[in-house]
Amino acid sequence: MANDSGQKVVLITGCSSGIGLRIAVTLARDEKKRYHVIATMRDLKKKDKLVEAAGDAYGKTLMLLPLDVCSDQSVKQCISSVKDRHIDILINNAGVGLLGPVESISIEEMKQVFETNFFGVVRMIKEVMPDMKKRRSGHIVVMSSVMGLQDLGVVFNDVYTASKFAMEGFCESMAVQLMKFNVRLSMIEPGPVHTEFETKMMENVAKMEYPGADPDTVRYFKDVYLPSSIDIFEAMGQTPEDIAKCIKKVIESSSPRFRNLTNSLYTPIVALKYADETGGLSVNTFYNLLFNFGPLMHITMSILKCLTCSCLRRRTISPD
Repeated sequence: MANDSGQKVVLITGCSSGIGLRIAVTLARDEKKRYHVIATMRDLKKKDKLVEAAGDAYGKTLMLLPLDVCSDQSVKQCISSVKDRHIDILINNAGVGLLGPVESISIEEMKQVFETNFFGVVRMIKEVMPDMKKRRSGHIVVMSSVMGLQDLGVVFNDVYTASKFAMEGFCESMAVQLMKFNVRLSMIEPGPVHTEFETKMMENVAKMEYPGADPDTVRYFKDVYLPSSIDIFEAMGQTPEDIAKCIKKVIESSSPRFRNLTNSLYTPIVALKYADETGGLSVNTFYNLLFNFGPLMHITMSILKCLTCSCLRRRTISPD
């Protein structure tokens, strides 16, 4: 078993595709075989992509378990099925997005986002934390977003952004307590990441109707926000591989950072929020970029895409 071989047991949520899949494969295929990866997903019928990507690591350094982070019973059953409930590293990756004018989004849809993005992570932490505290050892990694730190591009992402802000606040508080028990907590904060999920969501929302929202708001969403978002994704987007490499650096660091911004191009954008305590600087800057200087922003993103090499645009953090 993994505990007996000296491998660290890593449990990852949301591994059927995208970032979660790439994290699982990256750790399972570690050259030194330092990790025993437990990749989880809500529906194991969606395991084919992961199994194919894992190759000969599947069944050796990588195993699968069903897990629905929205279910207390599923979370407890999953953790209890792990030998001695021993998990060295928990990577909370499962999440959902929600995009569009808030007037057209039901409260139930909003609750579902929080159920997955916030309470799903809380469930996982509550289940593994007592054992980690007893052992005085463990590392909890939470996939957040640059949207939990700043305002650019989050217009029409109101509820998703709120769920990430909530998680940032929760983790800031938890990190202090956990440190007393020698348990580390790290936030991973990507900007835009190219995944199938993001691509499909962009395609779908462009075709949807938005009852309840006024015509001007719908027009701003479809004709201003969506084109700007595509520009930003193309100019500043990272790949799931980039994020997986970042997470591997974080968990292998002797002194892991609490907050890990994966995209260096977002550092000055985030700084705007803290440069003016009134909030006016960041709000007005992003308003002008989106609504007054849209064409200029498009040109800027195009130039940025051409000038920045992939090693800069996709540079991951260096925790040490």
